[in-house]
Amino acid sequence: MSADDLNRQIFKEEAYDLLIELEGALLELEEAPNDMDLVNQIFRALHTIKGSGSMFGFEAIAGFTHEVETVFDMVRNGDVEASPLLCSLALRSRDQIRAMLEAGDDEPVDSEGMEDILAGLREFVTGSDAGAGEETADEPPVEVEDGLDEAEEDDAEAAPMRSYAITLRPLGGDLDIDGVETFFEELERLGDLRVVSGHRETGHGWDLTLETDAVRDSVLDVFFFLDANLKIEVKEIGEPAPAKKPEPEPAPEPAKPAARPVVTTYSGDEEGANVPKIGELLVQSGDLTVDDVEEALSAQKSGANKPLGQILADSGKVAQERVSSAVRRQAEVKEQEVHKKRQEALTSIRVAADKLDYLVDLVGELVIVQAQITQVVSERHDAALTLLAEELERLSDELRDSTLGIRMLPIGTSFSKFRRLVRDLSADLGKQISLSTSGAETELDKTVIERLGDPLVHLLRNSIDHGIEKPEERTAQGKPAQGNIMLSAEHSGGEVLIRITDDGRGMSSEMIREKGVERGLITKDAEMTDKELLKLIFEPGFSTAKAVTSVSGRGVGMDVVKRAIDSLRGTIDIDSKPGAGTTITIRLPLTLAIIDGLQVRVENEYYVIPLSLVEECVELARSDVEESGTEQRILHLRGEIVPYIHIREWFNVEGDNPPIEQIVITGVEGSRVGIVVDTVIGEHQTVIKSLGRVYKDVEGISGATIKGDGSIALILDVPSLVRRVIAESK
Repeated sequence: MSADDLNRQIFKEEAYDLLIELEGALLELEEAPNDMDLVNQIFRALHTIKGSGSMFGFEAIAGFTHEVETVFDMVRNGDVEASPLLCSLALRSRDQIRAMLEAGDDEPVDSEGMEDILAGLREFVTGSDAGAGEETADEPPVEVEDGLDEAEEDDAEAAPMRSYAITLRPLGGDLDIDGVETFFEELERLGDLRVVSGHRETGHGWDLTLETDAVRDSVLDVFFFLDANLKIEVKEIGEPAPAKKPEPEPAPEPAKPAARPVVTTYSGDEEGANVPKIGELLVQSGDLTVDDVEEALSAQKSGANKPLGQILADSGKVAQERVSSAVRRQAEVKEQEVHKKRQEALTSIRVAADKLDYLVDLVGELVIVQAQITQVVSERHDAALTLLAEELERLSDELRDSTLGIRMLPIGTSFSKFRRLVRDLSADLGKQISLSTSGAETELDKTVIERLGDPLVHLLRNSIDHGIEKPEERTAQGKPAQGNIMLSAEHSGGEVLIRITDDGRGMSSEMIREKGVERGLITKDAEMTDKELLKLIFEPGFSTAKAVTSVSGRGVGMDVVKRAIDSLRGTIDIDSKPGAGTTITIRLPLTLAIIDGLQVRVENEYYVIPLSLVEECVELARSDVEESGTEQRILHLRGEIVPYIHIREWFNVEGDNPPIEQIVITGVEGSRVGIVVDTVIGEHQTVIKSLGRVYKDVEGISGATIKGDGSIALILDVPSLVRRVIAESK
């Protein structure tokens, strides 16, 4: 791969991350349209995509993103207001940018879709201006080359001109000029760039001045993707120059006092969640009251073309020295934030998923070899070899845990995309639905997260379509017009629990019974609990929907969801109450690669039980079974009745039962079940291997592993065994 191809690939990966951030910020802005921090976050994401896209040859993306960015620049400046319509257009723009990224270089761009979005943005800007009384109704907008319309061009001309001193210094010798020249070109696009010292053809460092209407952060954004060991300083020189407007020259004003660089360098509106505002610092120090700061902010919004710090100093309510001190404190905090972000960028790397998967495979093979070495050493009875084998086992365990930890990702990375799904689908169905999430920081193996996406989408779509009622129906039932879906995740032992809860109409067990009888799934006189009836929706072709819709009814395709969860060695459970809502609980293992298991033996066959499901081990004597005089296989364990199953009988293992057997007590879905084996051998690091298609439907087996002596041990599918035991014990 050439350097250009590598850079383009890096840009795409960064752009995908920015688009995820952009979608989340837009959905939040729709709910909080006056949150300027969100507006700034959106603007910066668009600006970065635009600048980097232009830098790496994605001109179509850069041009389209520039148009969207311009509208949000107008929102930042207070020229237009953020509204649900703007958020919808921006979300469509985000989808368009993603489609352009995914399209190959030779594939045509959807120009019709782009024009439709741009036309909507032009109409939005024009309508906002007309609504504000800034444009006359008989003056239609005129398209310009680099903007949305004439109104936007006037706003751009009205922006104050600023002068910046830019210092670029290499931190480790000279620089390759080819890596920096692009940034000179980007600066020239912002305004009038002049080289004060240094030559563009050399990499010894430069002193530049830039005359532009861009704010300081926009200038810093130019260097966002600079891959060079370079110290960058951008300082504003003096006060912003007065805006140039096509109006008569105003009368000359009295000379202004000398500019205060220390005040104007930071306006108090710098972006960054942890950077305090000038007003906040002055209030905290007791120099001003909150009312004083609000008064200064009102003056700034009403047209005072000055930084907040300077307005406060000019008001006479606080000394210039105190403002300067607050500015210095703010600058220190911001520098710390910048340094922290750079350190985070330097201490993290992006690794291709296939390389990570290959690493996990190698670790799995290492675990198998380590088990073989331990087996051989145990037969030699050599103290020195035993010590080395134990050390190797310790290192192998740490390497396994560390490698699997690298694959663990917060499940919130999957949750974020569902907010868009709920928003769009509820709007299409004429419903009001909010999505709440909790436990987004819960970590799960990336492979599990990837394969979990489609089942969660299907469950959410069913909750939206047939779970949540329409507003008028909810109001008639005394519920809030807006329904709620809760998506949560939490750790539970060696598993992760994911719950989807809605406060909709719920499911009727009687209706499900009728559908089950109608489809021949159960007999009319079958005795089943409500929980068992609810599980019928996972049968192929089962549906309670009265009409087929584009979204489908609850139950259509739920068998696919069930199979997907089973393939992840997970379980799914439903709890529903008519009129109150439905809760779907999914239990999943943390990883699908290597687990801790309990190795057991029946005759000459070996099995592994996932250790996360094991609660305890007890003895079962043949005399106790014979004296009980009952065919029911139950164990009285400390006052609790626990059913059990014989692995010997389940898998038809030949041989006689030993006088004393072992019962491994497991816990699944709130039920305790015993698994009877001949001998419990001990803990075993289990590298999970697939058995292939021939054995995929064998009940009670979920996989296999290789033991230290090279033989095979089957991994028991405990949830399926537990379900069978519970069914037989009724």
